[in-house]
Amino acid sequence: MKVKRKNREAFAEHSYWQSYSDMMAALLLIFVLIIAITLAIYKQKTTDLDQARTELAKSQEHLSATQKELDGAMKDLEEYKAAIDKSNEELANSLAELQLAYANAALTQDELNKAYLEIENGQKELTIAQGELNAAQQELSTTKQELENIVGIRTDIIGALQTTFHNSSMSVDARTGSITFSSDVLFRYNSATLSAESQKTLKEIIPMYLDVLLQDRFREYIAEIIIEGHTDTDGSYKENMELSYQRAYSVAKFCLDSKNGLSEEKIEELMVLLTVNGRSFSQPVYEKDAFGRETDQVDMAASRRVEIKFRLKEDEMIDKISEILKQR
Repeated sequence: MKVKRKNREAFAEHSYWQSYSDMMAALLLIFVLIIAITLAIYKQKTTDLDQARTELAKSQEHLSATQKELDGAMKDLEEYKAAIDKSNEELANSLAELQLAYANAALTQDELNKAYLEIENGQKELTIAQGELNAAQQELSTTKQELENIVGIRTDIIGALQTTFHNSSMSVDARTGSITFSSDVLFRYNSATLSAESQKTLKEIIPMYLDVLLQDRFREYIAEIIIEGHTDTDGSYKENMELSYQRAYSVAKFCLDSKNGLSEEKIEELMVLLTVNGRSFSQPVYEKDAFGRETDQVDMAASRRVEIKFRLKEDEMIDKISEILKQR
């Protein structure tokens, strides 16, 4: 009995400590769970806080960008407002100018009628001027056509003269178509009388030259045939003028004599066209250097000469056109 009581007591004591240990283990487990839950909650809160901070940073960046856009919009708004103010000012100025224009344009009925009358008169004058212009244009067109008909005729005449004198000792000026006789060949010193030798030369040359100019192909284009006398610079201008004219006249007189190669018909045509001029020493001939350039030294022998040349009606046409253009 004793032994059973001792065992029961021993078992009873052991059961108490075992219960206490279990209770402590349970409390420890609860405490660990509480700590684990607390840590989990803390971690979740920390994660939520970090996420909230990230979202806050993004929100701040977005807010900053929005603020910049707002600032830009405010600046644009101010510029737009300034532009509107400027436009309003310009509009006000334009309105003032328009009102002034309306005020200046306000004519009385009499002034308006007078203006209409002036316009009608101007239109009549314009019609008359247009008619005159048309007539002038027609005249110019006709004159131009006439001029075109004789363009190049000088070249043709010079070409015909050069062909005629191809085998002659007399040369034809390629630019003007003139021929030149030396006064020393035609006349004795200070004389206007043709020598016997010069008459032979003229009897050969003059008909050849004038036959070309007076042929049917060119006759209608010839305005004038000119015989000009020239002297050197010795003596006075008046004395040389008289001498140069007398020499040119002697040649002209020779040409008009039917015994010297021209037919009566050609002489009659020549008398209508012939002009005799004395030029004294107004157009001397100058010596040339080794390069063919003119010097300031007068060639006395070459200056003493008699020239026979022609003038075409094209010169008159040019003068006529110039006159018409001056009148417009």
